[in-house]
Amino acid sequence: MRGQYKLSMDYDNVSQIRSIAPRLYFSNDLLSKVLDILKNKKSMLKKSNKIMIKEMAQEELSYNKEIDLERKISFSIEILYYIQKRIGRISKIDEIPKIFPSLVPMIRIISAQLEDINPESSRLLSELSVHLGSIALDSASLTTAQFDFTDSNIESSLMLDEVKLMVDSKLSKQYPQLDFL
Repeated sequence: MRGQYKLSMDYDNVSQIRSIAPRLYFSNDLLSKVLDILKNKKSMLKKSNKIMIKEMAQEELSYNKEIDLERKISFSIEILYYIQKRIGRISKIDEIPKIFPSLVPMIRIISAQLEDINPESSRLLSELSVHLGSIALDSASLTTAQFDFTDSNIESSLMLDEVKLMVDSKLSKQYPQLDFL
């Protein structure tokens, strides 16, 4: 993965541009670490939830805290995969100010959601949002880009809604006996 950040150097301050790539590597490493933690947690939850569902009576199946926990973790993983893909596609420094403003709020939302579930992941995501925000500001100053937070907030909201629907659909298929309203 390290070779994917070959930022084009069409700008005057080459040393500042070169400082962005290592920070992108570090950010990607943080993101990968959180994804590994959450994938393990999801796997354990999925196994225990399947056993729990088999043992529960039909009237107990309406709402379950453990299934909701699996939903939150699945949602977090899917959003973080999306963010990882977006970061991995960056090849020019002028793409960063266009992409990162929509990613940072998503990371903060996931971080807040994970605070009670997995504090370590939440902390790492908070750190990641700071790094990506810093990279976005530095790249914007180098490229004289301007941020449009209205568009990036809309993009963030749409992606979060899309992933929520996808996760709910997957869980509905995984646990057909549960009502996911």
